[in-house]
Amino acid sequence: MNNNIFPCILFNGDAGKSADFYCKIFGGKITADTQIVINIELFGQTIMLLNGPEKEKNPSVSFMVICDTEDEVQRYWDQLKDGGTALMDLGTYPWSKKYGWIRDRYGVTWQLFLGEKASDQKLVPTLMFIHENNGKAADAMKFYTRIFPNSAIGNISKYMDGGESGENPEHIMHAHFTINGYSMFCMDNSYDHQFDFNEGISMVVMTDSQEETDYFWNSLSGEGGSEEVCGWVKDQYGLSWQIFPRQSMRLISDPDKDKVNKVIQAIMKMKNIIIKDLEEAYNS
Repeated sequence: MNNNIFPCILFNGDAGKSADFYCKIFGGKITADTQIVINIELFGQTIMLLNGPEKEKNPSVSFMVICDTEDEVQRYWDQLKDGGTALMDLGTYPWSKKYGWIRDRYGVTWQLFLGEKASDQKLVPTLMFIHENNGKAADAMKFYTRIFPNSAIGNISKYMDGGESGENPEHIMHAHFTINGYSMFCMDNSYDHQFDFNEGISMVVMTDSQEETDYFWNSLSGEGGSEEVCGWVKDQYGLSWQIFPRQSMRLISDPDKDKVNKVIQAIMKMKNIIIKDLEEAYNS
């Protein structure tokens, strides 16, 4: 399973509780546990849970869980609705015999779907292109697959007419694409939702060198994107990415808290992560 790319969810001190919650529901496990970062593995896939200044999470980025049986859908739904809110009631829809969209107690939204997987990946981040991004899902897939190696655009379903749905027939109802072998879904939506992409849910790209770090940083922040701090960028659609060298993750996982604190302080002063500067801080 490709764990070079994975989602990060921002929490206001609740990362530990949410990690236990998700691992219990989906049969996952905690693979890294620090004061700031907790990594969990669900269905063999990494999700980073980050304690920091919370941004309200919303359905512009949701998680599709592709289930094998109706009982599996029901089992996840029953647990997620404890403190959660249904966005689309669990039921039968044209695209699935059993499907529901739910916001859990922590504000994360899940689409539970009975159907065939587009790849070997069971949990798939799903991007909703709304407001000024509505109609740009196709362009976004081209943008992402151009930047990342081992990428491709898969099946695309468009809205068939502008009737009751009110959607442009050329806009994307559902599409699958892969970036460096990692599956994602996307869709256009014309509804005037009171939310959009923000830092609440971002995508992490783990890199192996300064050259690779610079490449993804420049590529994703360019063409109308923006450079943020601490390795974060926003692309031209407003989706947040974290470009992190593996070496930096090793340094902040060191058992020596003083060394870790020096590294974190150095990261806080950076935009793009400079590996040699972190190593100097670590060894200072």
